[in-house]
Amino acid sequence: MRFKRNGSYTLNRYWRVVFPLLFGWYYIIGSRWKSKTKPNGKKPTAEEKKQYLEAEFTKVRVVDFDLKELVMLPREIDLNEWLASNTTTFFNLINLQYSTISEFCTGDTCQAMTACNTIYYWYDERGKKTKCTAPQYVDFVMSLVQKLVTDDDIFPTKYGKEFPNAFESLIKKICRYLFHVLAHLFWAHFKETVALDLQGHLNTLYAHFIVFVREFNLVDPKETCIMDDLSEILCAPAPPAPAAPSSPASAPSPSSHNHVTER
Repeated sequence: MRFKRNGSYTLNRYWRVVFPLLFGWYYIIGSRWKSKTKPNGKKPTAEEKKQYLEAEFTKVRVVDFDLKELVMLPREIDLNEWLASNTTTFFNLINLQYSTISEFCTGDTCQAMTACNTIYYWYDERGKKTKCTAPQYVDFVMSLVQKLVTDDDIFPTKYGKEFPNAFESLIKKICRYLFHVLAHLFWAHFKETVALDLQGHLNTLYAHFIVFVREFNLVDPKETCIMDDLSEILCAPAPPAPAAPSSPASAPSPSSHNHVTER
């Protein structure tokens, strides 16, 4: 049976992660406007820019699941189908995650698409390099990916229709762009994410994405190395469950552990 990306069924284990993410985002989006306090949208100061590495935030997740098992190719599923299904889902989830802080990502607060010590430039179809604001860059990314994933010649949904020969290279291109958006969310908008109580969703989404692209070698490690400190924390095997309250033993707590690049 073909794995449908836009049909009425999918793999149960897959939705054990995706559903909690979606539920949490929709709940926050629907209720955050009623909150009396909102993020101020100000750029984080230099000393705050790696707030996302603090243990109190990295330990927050929305699911407790073996992500390596989640992303492995099932025996009954075609590789291209699996890549297409996962990539489409990541596009939708990352787009949704970005939408929660989009009002704070403006041309004034984010005058360039940055992450750590890297500035990302947009390259159009002719290869022209353009420096743009972060919201412009994200809009370019989402518009391009939306165009690709809805093109039935590239992401076929009808049974018997083949994927194009260049499909894997297009998946790599999409994943590279989606990584840029995730990196920017952590680097420039983690403070707002915490204020909205969505750090668990961002952590889970990021870890899921990184484990997926590593499993299928979809993004060059040189591209993702700027976030290796976070990746090693979030993608590490989950710690064992804490002992029952009646047990006197307690598990040891894990220890926590500039040149500008243009791309």
